[in-house]
Amino acid sequence: MTVLFQNMDTYFAMPMLEVICSLIGWLCLYFLFVCTFTQRGPEWNCRLVTLSHGVLIVLLTAYVVFVDGPWPFTHAGTENTELQSFALAVCLGYFFFDMGWCVCYHTEGPVMLAHHAASIAGILLALLMGVSGCETCGVIFGSELTNPLLQTRWFLRQVGLYDSLLGDAVDLLFILLFATVRVGVGTVMFYCELTSPRTSMIMKLGGVVMYGLAWVFMVDIARFGYKKSKAKYKRWIENHKLKDMDRQKVGGHSDKSE
Repeated sequence: MTVLFQNMDTYFAMPMLEVICSLIGWLCLYFLFVCTFTQRGPEWNCRLVTLSHGVLIVLLTAYVVFVDGPWPFTHAGTENTELQSFALAVCLGYFFFDMGWCVCYHTEGPVMLAHHAASIAGILLALLMGVSGCETCGVIFGSELTNPLLQTRWFLRQVGLYDSLLGDAVDLLFILLFATVRVGVGTVMFYCELTSPRTSMIMKLGGVVMYGLAWVFMVDIARFGYKKSKAKYKRWIENHKLKDMDRQKVGGHSDKSE
């Protein structure tokens, strides 16, 4: 029994060390941005860290899911590979950093904090149990795929470029990716996890929570898309009316001159 616990301690020590190193790395990157962008506020620097994490973790989990394997739709609940554990540790370190920052600066509401807490719990369980890293990496990939677009949207607002064709393109791509990947493909992933005989009950419950939060975000995004489309259409109608009025004025002046 003593040997068993020693082996477990050895098994858990490496992932936890990687998580601590990841947390330190994200903190160092944040302070580097603070020193570099002295004219910007804390949120600017935090979002740069979030953007960096989004790009890195999407590339890393994409390699894990599509190249290194195994396929999460057919191998949910299997034992973690070293690369899966590494990807989870990198992501968990970031979530610890971001959760602490959000609590410190009071920037996020209860839904986002619940999402962070659920993400931390799910990744931590996958690391501690040594299983389900396969589908957890798949969920991280789908969840973080839209994150760089979300941060780009925020930065466009800060520099005054959001109300442009580029801003509209970012919003449209964000909505389409969220609906197709996080909700559409996410539904298939959720079904595979629930029906897998290898996946533990606690991981299935975690999947229920994350899937429910995805739909909460989807409803908010759908409302945003509807309001923005309605405002764009209203603005287009008003501009069309103004152009017609200008044409009538020009026509009236030309008649008088004749």
